[in-house]
Amino acid sequence: MKQTAIFVIVMAAAAFAQTQPATTPAPAQNPPAAQSGTAQPTAPAGKHPLQAKTQPEYEAYNAAHAQINDSAAMEKAAADFNTKFPDSELRVLLFRDAMHAYQRDNNGDKMLEMGRQVLKLDPDDPEAMVGVAEVLTERTKDTDLDKDQKLAEATKLAQHALETIDTNISIPTGAAPEQVDAYKRFLRSSAYAIVGTMQYNKENYKDAEDSFRKSIDAYPTQPDPVVVLRLALTLDKQTKYPEALKEVNRAVELTSSQADSSVGVYARQERDRLVQLTGGPAPKPATGQAAPPKN
Repeated sequence: MKQTAIFVIVMAAAAFAQTQPATTPAPAQNPPAAQSGTAQPTAPAGKHPLQAKTQPEYEAYNAAHAQINDSAAMEKAAADFNTKFPDSELRVLLFRDAMHAYQRDNNGDKMLEMGRQVLKLDPDDPEAMVGVAEVLTERTKDTDLDKDQKLAEATKLAQHALETIDTNISIPTGAAPEQVDAYKRFLRSSAYAIVGTMQYNKENYKDAEDSFRKSIDAYPTQPDPVVVLRLALTLDKQTKYPEALKEVNRAVELTSSQADSSVGVYARQERDRLVQLTGGPAPKPATGQAAPPKN
């Protein structure tokens, strides 16, 4: 289920990052239209579009960004750019590109490393905070000696991301307000999911329920089946069985095309358990589907 959670984050984050780069930098000799006196439409709330100060910096950025499809090459390009232009505000974008590239490859360790690089340059970057918190939440093991420290950091980052999402996203030049709003909703949903997972792990089930509902409500057009399943499990822990069954049925429906995935199998096992608890007939498992665990 942990790998599925990261995969969901990857797909939504990468879609925005690749089809709508965080900014389209422009060389300093081409000032923004607002400075030239030309009236412009109101831009979505967020940071100003980050820009290059010189033409060589702009060209170097474009060359580095072109490596986005190769995560290792993207990391090297970001590091080289950071060395050559140590004062450039575009360094954040390139390390974020590397973070998203490693997200795409489901390489949590390198994603974490690149996210931390972003946060060194901009401690309030919500995309990096959500990315780092996601990895810490999903990859930290019970046997890790620094487990408590990692999970506390994840909670702190997710909560701070919720405070900065509306003000610290770098808005792409020309981005439509609805695109920016959708991505903010996605980040907010991800942050609430992280907080809810921490609360669930600490057996704070009522708070976890609230956080998971906020996560789903923040991005209702594409609910994450992992979050929906975790909401069902949270309700189950509170003996709210009819509500839990409603949510797990939703998780089953959301995983109809991936029934053999870890989240799909888990959702069907939980559904069958809740059907038995509520007195209804258990559905027959599909061919090849794992049987629910024995209680």
